[in-house]
Amino acid sequence: MSFLDCSCITSHSQVQPVNTEDQYEDVSQQCLDCSSCITSHSQVQPVNTEDQYEDVSQQCLASDVPVCSVSGSEDDLSLLSNDPAHYQLLSELGRGFNNLSCVSMARHKPTGRLVAVKTTNLDECTEEELLHLLNEVLLCRLFRHPNLLTSRLVFSSSSQLWVLSPLMDYGSAESLLRSFFPDGMSESLIGYLLYGVLRALEYLHDMGYVHRGVKASHILLSAEGRVCLSGLSSVYSMMREGKRVKAVFDMPQHSPTLLPWLSPELLRQDLHGYGVKSDIYSLGMVACELVSGRVPYQDMPPTLMLLQKLRGSHVCLLDVPLGELGGLKLSRSGVDSGIGESVATGSLTRAATAPPERPQSPGPKNHSATLHNLVQLCLQQQPDNRPSASVLLGHAFFKQVKRHTRDSFQSLMYPALPLSSPPDTPPSCPTTTTHHTPSPTEEAPDGQWDFS
Repeated sequence: MSFLDCSCITSHSQVQPVNTEDQYEDVSQQCLDCSSCITSHSQVQPVNTEDQYEDVSQQCLASDVPVCSVSGSEDDLSLLSNDPAHYQLLSELGRGFNNLSCVSMARHKPTGRLVAVKTTNLDECTEEELLHLLNEVLLCRLFRHPNLLTSRLVFSSSSQLWVLSPLMDYGSAESLLRSFFPDGMSESLIGYLLYGVLRALEYLHDMGYVHRGVKASHILLSAEGRVCLSGLSSVYSMMREGKRVKAVFDMPQHSPTLLPWLSPELLRQDLHGYGVKSDIYSLGMVACELVSGRVPYQDMPPTLMLLQKLRGSHVCLLDVPLGELGGLKLSRSGVDSGIGESVATGSLTRAATAPPERPQSPGPKNHSATLHNLVQLCLQQQPDNRPSASVLLGHAFFKQVKRHTRDSFQSLMYPALPLSSPPDTPPSCPTTTTHHTPSPTEEAPDGQWDFS
């Protein structure tokens, strides 16, 4: 077994993989013993998935049913070539990793297949950044699940590291909200997206990892309807000395950008630490984000946001009756979060605080009791009171999630179109408004995908 044919990330010093379980240490150490791969300006071979990783992953996948996908199959990039000359970069999809990585839509010339390519200039990376990059690539080799965006093809050319992944043609849920659903998505689409995320979280938690970066911009959707959770750079292991611990204490990198979604126990950074239930809280915040089209707490200064969370302030959907909160504490800062702040006057404060260019909602929408219950369960202040990902998959709200045909999925996504579709391709339902979607040769809007 080889990792990029040798230890691919740094030539400065011996590097240990970050937070990798003991059972993988021997394999990971073999990947790091040599010292010249990524910075050696020479082409290397694609990474092969380790057999023992596959065995563990397959155990976790044994009971999976590919509900949140039209095709139900996982993209395989292993048959594509590892020669940069074989790829035509078409448009930039986003940037990340301290702006050192650029993600582009690319076409594999021999086959015509569209893929996403993340290129990182290794000469500009610090040793800490190289270590972080190594850990992310190692995790991509470890995880195998249809609802996780991983990479099966990694190689270097000159000082550039190339990481190929399947193209998520619809982009992120955040970009869909911004471009097509400014006042929030339908409950059917919300359920479809959250169910796919929960399946990814169930797998990660069973493997002994906490994601710590669940948000709408990390939820990607392919043209075939496959929901993928990205943001693996924030994943953290809960294994210590070969045993799973109940809590960890590490603060994720780039945490200021994640503040609205992070759980109170993670932000508190006390002796109790946090565990996988922290991701369940983040899922509840994502549900609020998808419902309203607004990031929770987005109008609050970070310090005030932190205080509100630590004091136990509770966010909820805009149409929730005040008498049905079950004693949960609402925030009274006077700043509208767009989710549960000042419920009785939500439509007025929303109009006052939303950017002028955003279409305004006529008022709070009515949401199902099952969606309210799902959000309330996820946003419990005490982690022990939140259900696990496995339990939430059986929640009544997800009874509406079903296997879609291509036509029914396009109807669910209307008016959005996948990037790989020609702009003049009509959707399956009647067209009432024209929405322009960039073609593969056009420049995509900034921030279409979030790769931080």
